[in-house]
Amino acid sequence: MTGRLINNLDDVAEGARWLCEKDPRFIPALRASGSLPLRRRAAGFSNLLNAIVAQQISVAAAQSVWVKMQTADLTTARKIAASSDDNLRQCGLSRQKILYAKSLATSGLSYRALAVLPDDQVIKTLCEIKGIGVWTAEIYAMFSLGRADVFAAGDLALQEAARALFALNARPSEKMLREMAQAWSPWRAVAARALWAYYRVMKNREGTL
Repeated sequence: MTGRLINNLDDVAEGARWLCEKDPRFIPALRASGSLPLRRRAAGFSNLLNAIVAQQISVAAAQSVWVKMQTADLTTARKIAASSDDNLRQCGLSRQKILYAKSLATSGLSYRALAVLPDDQVIKTLCEIKGIGVWTAEIYAMFSLGRADVFAAGDLALQEAARALFALNARPSEKMLREMAQAWSPWRAVAARALWAYYRVMKNREGTL
């Protein structure tokens, strides 16, 4: 069983209403950020590769690398597997990420089979591929598979937004934030969207100081 899916903005809005009733601390965050985005992406190799590219670098840097890969027509499993390391390096991939990209391209992963697995099995299956950790697997599950109850607790922006929104003394660890997020089930992916949106509001406020 895949559980509830987020397929459209109505689903996001339903989750946001539930979240505000369950944990009113989200109300000021949603007021500040406005309507939450859908952030759905297509399932398949390209967007899983995109998540690998985005690991441990800024959003701007990840977008820059991805545009270069698109321009070079290096976003399919067949093209990645056949590409030289030099071509991938010219797009901005590190030696380690080149290894990860090729590992994914040759993994034989069935995206159709993955799409019908329960959340925990999706994460487990993806993490068996070299270069894919829990964060990458959770991002793919949330946005490419539309899973409503997945939460990327290792994300630094989510941790920092939670620190500010919930007036914590320090940024919560991944373990601590994952425990906190249990209270937001079955809409943890909407809670993540709310915290990411609040993080952007925080950053915009900092930029005006």
